[in-house]
Amino acid sequence: MAGANADQVIVLVNPMAGRGPLLSQVDQLHVLLSAKGFEVDVLNDLGEASEKAGKSFRAGRLRALISVGGDGTVAEIANRTDPGVPICVYPSGTANLLAKYLRMRPDPKFIAAVVDRGIQLRMDAALANGRVFLLHVGCGFDAAVVNQVHRQRLEARSGHISYWSYVNPILRTIRTYNYPEMEVRWERAPIANACGCPDPWVVRWLFVFNVPLYGWGLPLASWADATDGFLDVCAFQKGFFWNGLRYLAAAQCGWHRRLRDCQIARVDRLRVVAEEPVPYQLDGDPGGWLPLEIEAAAGRLTFLAPNS
Repeated sequence: MAGANADQVIVLVNPMAGRGPLLSQVDQLHVLLSAKGFEVDVLNDLGEASEKAGKSFRAGRLRALISVGGDGTVAEIANRTDPGVPICVYPSGTANLLAKYLRMRPDPKFIAAVVDRGIQLRMDAALANGRVFLLHVGCGFDAAVVNQVHRQRLEARSGHISYWSYVNPILRTIRTYNYPEMEVRWERAPIANACGCPDPWVVRWLFVFNVPLYGWGLPLASWADATDGFLDVCAFQKGFFWNGLRYLAAAQCGWHRRLRDCQIARVDRLRVVAEEPVPYQLDGDPGGWLPLEIEAAAGRLTFLAPNS
């Protein structure tokens, strides 16, 4: 737990999410935390909030940096703050996978109680070409969809999306994506390699997990553990949409690991390359284009969580 002098709380509200009823919830949270004796700052500038949180943390006064937004907002905070800064997740995004993993709810009374009496949970992160990510990396088809959704948001000049926002981008990607091959290379041999696959792997779908969650609840790596210091890799060898449907159905039923063209491993570092342009996504946001170096960052993050 935080020390006795940890009396400062900084609340970062993602301006894209901070509108309508959510703002009244943030006001209520401010009142509740102030009543518990905390000094509260509510900000909507990521740089300012991160800087203030860092100063407060180094002075031993930071109780929590509360992220009001989605998974992408928390990832931005993690990239701009020192390891160990206590982050409290107030979910207001689309998927909110990290909040589900931490059992956090968008309820001012609940969040205030977690800040006041919750526990500090140390959790792994990972680095993708030097950038911190929290949940997962996807290379290939799903990243192409994420790029389409991002472009759609920019054109609409709106930050708000829902699962319906993915329908048209998925349909467009099905028509245009050509499923190029990717090579997955290991610096050190995987500690678990379910199929004894050769090095390098040659695949057309690739997912790397820190936590056992993916969008739409798809259990691609339900065995992943965000506190073990490793990353769990799930890949599929064959391209094209019909194979994608087969993989989707198998994963939803929990028996994709039985497929001969599914490859599973647990690693602490890997490299992904391709001869053609292949996009990757980080925590559901556009990440860039291969090549990609990924490595685990054990114990990099500190989150507040309910104590029961």
